[in-house]
Amino acid sequence: MADQEKEEQKNNEIKEMGSINLDENKSSHRIKLLTIIGEIEGHEAVSGNTKATKYEHLLPMLAEVEDSEEIEGMLILLNTLGGDVEAGLSIAEMIASLSKPTVSLVLGGSHSIGGPLAVSAQYSFIVPSGTMIIHPVRSSGMFIGVEQSLRNMLRTQDRITRFLSKHSNMSQERIEKLMLNPTELVKDVGTLLEGEDAVKEGLIDEVGGMSQALHKLHEMIDGERQKKHKNM
Repeated sequence: MADQEKEEQKNNEIKEMGSINLDENKSSHRIKLLTIIGEIEGHEAVSGNTKATKYEHLLPMLAEVEDSEEIEGMLILLNTLGGDVEAGLSIAEMIASLSKPTVSLVLGGSHSIGGPLAVSAQYSFIVPSGTMIIHPVRSSGMFIGVEQSLRNMLRTQDRITRFLSKHSNMSQERIEKLMLNPTELVKDVGTLLEGEDAVKEGLIDEVGGMSQALHKLHEMIDGERQKKHKNM
């Protein structure tokens, strides 16, 4: 009965949160798997037909990962078109502040505010067919056409480019240049980077898939274990 309840709890966690603990396999490492897919939902709910990642779900989960004595590392799978800037940045800052090893893997794409989410991990991968889109901050809904509104958008954009630069190997100047590129996207200003291009630019650390991402995370966890053993 206990096994059945445990299985139901695991299935519910996958369904509701897009996460699972990878501690029931042959590995001795206890890893949290987190998926960030669809649209990053902020204070307003997205349409019922849209796949969404809810930040009010992820923030408590990330706090639990940091506080847990059992979880040793986290693997983050991303396939997102972006979404709410404030929600996305809050999740990215939370991931970046974790003391445990973290590895991200961009699958289909990690666009817009998905960029900070991808680079927030300590090490990042992207599959060869994966894409990253860097573009200026957009505004939806009512926009007051005054200088203060423009300044606020530029400050928000600066927060994003500073975060990307701090957590990757790209300079803020290079990020801003790609962000304002008028020749790359058909209906927008910005740049689309495929897997190898994202690595060459320094935005992502390495081209690879699931096996490479997990292998790297296991290496990082082993390194943390050795550090703790030396300090004992």
